[in-house]
Amino acid sequence: MNPHLGKPTSLLSLFNSAWNNKNLILQMAKREIIGRYRGSVMGVLWSFINPIFMLVVYTLVFSVVFKARWGTQSAGNESKADFAIILFVGLIIHTLLAEMLSRAPSMILNNVNYVKKVVFPLEILPIVALGNVLFHSFVSTFVLSAAFVIFNGYLHWTIVFFPLVLFPLILLTLGLTWFLASLGVFIRDVSQTISIVVTVLMFLSPVFYPITAVPVAMRKIILLNPLTFIIEQGRSVIIWGKLPDFMGLAIYSLIAVFIMWLGYAWFQKTRKGFADVL
Repeated sequence: MNPHLGKPTSLLSLFNSAWNNKNLILQMAKREIIGRYRGSVMGVLWSFINPIFMLVVYTLVFSVVFKARWGTQSAGNESKADFAIILFVGLIIHTLLAEMLSRAPSMILNNVNYVKKVVFPLEILPIVALGNVLFHSFVSTFVLSAAFVIFNGYLHWTIVFFPLVLFPLILLTLGLTWFLASLGVFIRDVSQTISIVVTVLMFLSPVFYPITAVPVAMRKIILLNPLTFIIEQGRSVIIWGKLPDFMGLAIYSLIAVFIMWLGYAWFQKTRKGFADVL
C-alpha cells in the first residue's frame, strides 16, 4: 500500500490486522509476560503469589482490623472474608483498565525501534499489552474463585459469565489505549495526567463501598463512571450468583465498539507523525 494514502481506519482493517498478526501478537504477549519476571527465582509464580498476598492483606485489614461489612447480608451470615472477596472483584476490574491506561501514553515511546520499521504493525501493540493484562486478570480471578470456595464451600455457576461481563470493558479499554498511545507521543504530560485519572476512577466507582452507600444525589456521578456497571455486574455473577444484565451489556458493548473504532481511527490517522516527533 502506498504510505502517502495513509493507514486504513475501518473496524474490518483492525480485525484483519489482528488476525493476520495473531502469531506475532501471541509471541510478543508471551515474551512480555515471561520478561516481567525474568531473573526472579519464582518466575511466573509471582503472578499467583501477588494476588494471594493482596487478598490476605485485604482480609486482614478490612475484615479483622476494621471489621468492615458490605451490608448485603445479616451480620450472622456474612463471614469475615466476604468483604475482602467482594472488594477484590472490584479491584480486578479496576486494575485491568488502570494498567492499560497507565501504560498507554508511553507505549509508542518505549518501542521507538518499531516506529522506524515501516512494515511493523504498530496498531497491535495495545493488543499485545492487553494480552499481558488479561493473563494477570485471569490469575487474579482464579485466586478469587479459590478463596470464594475455601470460605463459602461452593462456587456460583454464573461465574462462567464473567468473561462476557469483561468483554465490553476490554473493547472500551482498547479504544482508549489507542487514543492515549498516540496522544502520548505528542504530549508527554499525558502519562502524569492518567495516573491521577485512574486513581479518581477507583474512588468514584464502587470498589471499596456498595453503590447503595452513596448519597442519592451523588449516584449519578458514580453511575457515569465506566467501571461502575462492569464492577456491579462482575459481583452479580461471581458473588451473588445472578445472571448478568444482558441488555445493559449489549448497550455498553455498542458504545464500547464505537469508542474502540474512534481510538483506532485516531491512532491510524496520527501514526504517520510518530517518526517525525521521535
